Amino acid sequence: MVNPNEILPGVIFYSYLSSERKDKVCFWNHHTFVLMVSGQLNLVTARQTLVVNAGELLLVGRNQLGTLTKKPLDCGSYESIVISLQEPLLRQIALEEHLDAGHPYDGPPNIPIPSNEYLQGYFQSILPYTRSAAGTLNEQMGLLKVKEGVKLLLHTLPGLRDFLFNFAAPHKIDLERFMLANYHFNLPLEEFARMTGRSLAAFKRDFRQLFGMPPRRWLKEKRLTEAHRLIGQQQRPSAIYLDLGFESLAHFSRAFKQKFGKAPSLVV
Repeated sequence: MVNPNEILPGVIFYSYLSSERKDKVCFWNHHTFVLMVSGQLNLVTARQTLVVNAGELLLVGRNQLGTLTKKPLDCGSYESIVISLQEPLLRQIALEEHLDAGHPYDGPPNIPIPSNEYLQGYFQSILPYTRSAAGTLNEQMGLLKVKEGVKLLLHTLPGLRDFLFNFAAPHKIDLERFMLANYHFNLPLEEFARMTGRSLAAFKRDFRQLFGMPPRRWLKEKRLTEAHRLIGQQQRPSAIYLDLGFESLAHFSRAFKQKFGKAPSLVV
């Protein structure tokens, strides 16, 4: 089985794992609705740390960076159903139902959804497709299922209207605060620029004015300084390099030695 299995390509996914996996960098372009079927999901973003257990539901907000850890528990498996609530479909629902965001949303970016019999029944109607040899919904049926899920979310928490139907582009946010919270994610500068509401040129200009150096240099310096601090606290280089945005242990070791004059394994 391909993992994750696409029940509706690009929109509805079924994930199955028999051993723990940590995804170092996740970027959510779209709101995402998750049911944990079994196992446990740990989500860490700049603003929140959440644990989602079997039977629980989570709505993940768009335009976020985070780290996911997927854990099978008690010799079982990790299973989840993930629905990508993509903006074009949400716009279509908003037009059909005459919905819009009544107020700017200022709550948490990730929202645990209280379970009820309607939502449990909804996901139960999707589960047979995860067990089927065919394993896919046709597009028409799949989009109807997504629309049903959105309507059930609004039925459960009417205040999600402001969360789901706010289609404003990311505004120009506090660059210093954002970068200090997210420097360890290994992303292209274009993504950092977009997430702070800037063009790449404006991002580079604002960054240099704020930090006094180009963003690539600052990112490298910041990550290496944090690595030196963590290694001084007896953390192993092999345990931290990915979490600090380095692509390989060899790359990290070379950069560390260039900056501090010794290999990270020799730091006392």
